[in-house]
Amino acid sequence: MIEIARYNAGDERQWDAAVEASRNGTFLHRRAFMDYHSDRFTDHSLLALDGERVLAVLPACERDGMLLSHGGLTYGGWLMATRGVDAAVMVDVVAAMQDYMRGHGLKQLLYKAVPHIYHRYPAEEDLYALHAAGAQLVECNISTTIDLRDPVGLDRGNRRGVNVARREGVVLAESDQWDEYWHLLGRVLAERHDAQPVHSVDEIKLLHSRFPHNIVLYTATRQGEMLAGVVMFFMPGTVAHAQYIAASDEGRRTHALTLLFADLIDDCRERGFRYFDFGISNEDHGRYLNRGLVEQKSRLGGRGITYNTYNLTI
Repeated sequence: MIEIARYNAGDERQWDAAVEASRNGTFLHRRAFMDYHSDRFTDHSLLALDGERVLAVLPACERDGMLLSHGGLTYGGWLMATRGVDAAVMVDVVAAMQDYMRGHGLKQLLYKAVPHIYHRYPAEEDLYALHAAGAQLVECNISTTIDLRDPVGLDRGNRRGVNVARREGVVLAESDQWDEYWHLLGRVLAERHDAQPVHSVDEIKLLHSRFPHNIVLYTATRQGEMLAGVVMFFMPGTVAHAQYIAASDEGRRTHALTLLFADLIDDCRERGFRYFDFGISNEDHGRYLNRGLVEQKSRLGGRGITYNTYNLTI
């Protein structure tokens, strides 16, 4: 019989071991990442147990009688063991979860599924089980992703941009200049999008210190001036995810970001990543598509995959 148990701090080692052994977990689901902003969320993560064996874990938080998987993560559905968890088992896990939610006064589940490109092995039994339980798709965001096993390649304009950047003397490097780059990033986001980074510079430096091989800053400079940058989130064996992308006016003129991406894409392919993901180009829960942003990413060789969210009423 499957039992659903709530995570507590004493389960950290067991939780992390389950994430590492799962088909669809990433370092984002490790407790050292999830708990850095524990003051903002009421954690209500769950473990699905068969006796002492962990079948799956669900990163989740609680808000206003709702279970969210997870409010502080881009995605975070049931992270399933490789062996012994098929569609029939996941139907039972979801049924047990519903019973648990009823017993704890939780009337709704908002479920952000792990996109398939992050799966180390096929892992969509949760989607079938949710469908069988009556869940509905309520949000669909489009991300732009390169299949590094057979990349389309840059379009002609970006290939010209790479040559311009090289002639301009743009230099690429892994960097530890987080404060300087966050100043550039904040200025660009404020001027162009009236926004600020989700993470503060102190938060991203803390996460980098906890996951130095997974969270890495790359910059493009010329004669010591920072022109552009990107923060890469590396999921070994699956996805290299780009975020916090910015270029100064001079960086745009010199095509510094184009050269930086061209170099990173080649490097990630050589390192054995399967996908290079530029992230979503949506606002308003997927209803608004930033067409210009999609076009920029597509011209670098990316094509669409979806980040989906489901609602299950208990």
